[in-house]
Amino acid sequence: MKTSSLQQIEDRYAELDYRNEALRKALEKDKAYQKLLKEKIKQIAEKTKTTRKEKKKYVLSTAEDYEILAKVKQLEHLKRSKHDAETVALIRTQLEKNWRKHLLKKLNKMLKKKIKRKN
Repeated sequence: MKTSSLQQIEDRYAELDYRNEALRKALEKDKAYQKLLKEKIKQIAEKTKTTRKEKKKYVLSTAEDYEILAKVKQLEHLKRSKHDAETVALIRTQLEKNWRKHLLKKLNKMLKKKIKRKN
């Protein structure tokens, strides 16, 4: 039997008209897809040198989550502007379970600044 890639499996379901929630549920039940996904996530976790603390603190359920964390870590080691540093910090918070808290905090800070300028 030919080994499929994650994308090939997703495409097969898309051809069968699975979309959005139905696609997500079908992929969750697909054993071949889940096995490939776990392997890919394991490879990415090893490649990105994700720590135990990070695995515990963040929701790293997809390959994209690991890629985001890797890029955040890379950017944190580079020289960047204050604005870029704040953006990178905010992006890191989006991997947390309670990510909305950080967005609200940032939005409130921005609103406060804009209201202050207006008065």
